Amino acid sequence: MKRPTMADIARRAGVTKAAVSFALNGRPGVSESTRRRILAIADELGWQPNSAARALSDGRAGAFGLVIDRPARTLGLEPFFMQLISGIQAELSADGTPLLLTVAEDQQAEIDTYRTWSGQRRVDGVFLVDMQVEDARVAVLEALGMPTVVIGAPIGTGRLPSVWSDDSAAAHTALQHLAALGHRRVARVCGPAHLRHTEIRSAAIDRLAPALGMECTTVATDYSADEGAAAARTLLTRHDPPTAILFDSDLTAVSGLTAAQSLGLRVPEDVSILGWGDSALCELVNPPLTALSRDIAAHGGHAARLLRLAATGARVADFQDEASRLVPRGSTGPAAAGAPAARPVRPASPAAPEPVRARPAAD
Repeated sequence: MKRPTMADIARRAGVTKAAVSFALNGRPGVSESTRRRILAIADELGWQPNSAARALSDGRAGAFGLVIDRPARTLGLEPFFMQLISGIQAELSADGTPLLLTVAEDQQAEIDTYRTWSGQRRVDGVFLVDMQVEDARVAVLEALGMPTVVIGAPIGTGRLPSVWSDDSAAAHTALQHLAALGHRRVARVCGPAHLRHTEIRSAAIDRLAPALGMECTTVATDYSADEGAAAARTLLTRHDPPTAILFDSDLTAVSGLTAAQSLGLRVPEDVSILGWGDSALCELVNPPLTALSRDIAAHGGHAARLLRLAATGARVADFQDEASRLVPRGSTGPAAAGAPAARPVRPASPAAPEPVRARPAAD
């Protein structure tokens, strides 16, 4: 079906294209009665402004962008991003602003996308996620003059404003909960070590665990369910398995719970499981997962409001969102004295990652 144009509206209304343009753009040059008639005809025909033409006329694309550098196969299962995107979209839909979403294979591909969007004026600003310890994107976006809001801690973000929640405080909350239950030998299954939020959490745990009399081993994964399960099996089949495991996402926590149970271990009697993130997944398993919880959709909405403001040219400051709170459920309990080790199993495929010690966060 042919898209209606201003010429179609002009023919129907019996006026010039210039008069239609004046009416649709709220400019003087036509009478109020003519303006109302033109707007009614445009609505009847289902006319919508041409975003490309608008970008050429006033420099605005009328859309915002989000590029995610994660494998598409894992992204579709990741509750955090689904909630974040839903919050962003809910805020943007209030005035009909679309979100242009794409997946990149690596950081260079992501940067290439920003350059293309900027050159073609495809978006008025972007959301920057998954900040890395060594991150080339900040300098590129600053050089492009692209309005940007970082969703993450304001560390290494240059002049770009951030919407963030205190991961260090959340790590303290999780460890203090486990320490109060008597756990002294614990483990953590984290995401990729090059991500800034992984480093912040690791540094906080490295500082607090010794103060609580705890030993904490960290295993890095790619956030996939397969690697979460493999990491749990590696930890639980050691000669000195942990009595509690903290997972950096609820997807890996659910897979870790399943892995523990497949080894014949009881949760929480033999091992406690705690997840970082509190999607519906946490309540669909048995026992339901204790989790660090916050409103991720609202977090996305805050970022969208900040980006909308930044796109007007206004100077915006960092916004610190609410801290995560602990929601106790059935997957954590007192540490059992002399908790039994799981029976050994053959290595999973893909091979389980080796335990690593997290490095302190960079200044």
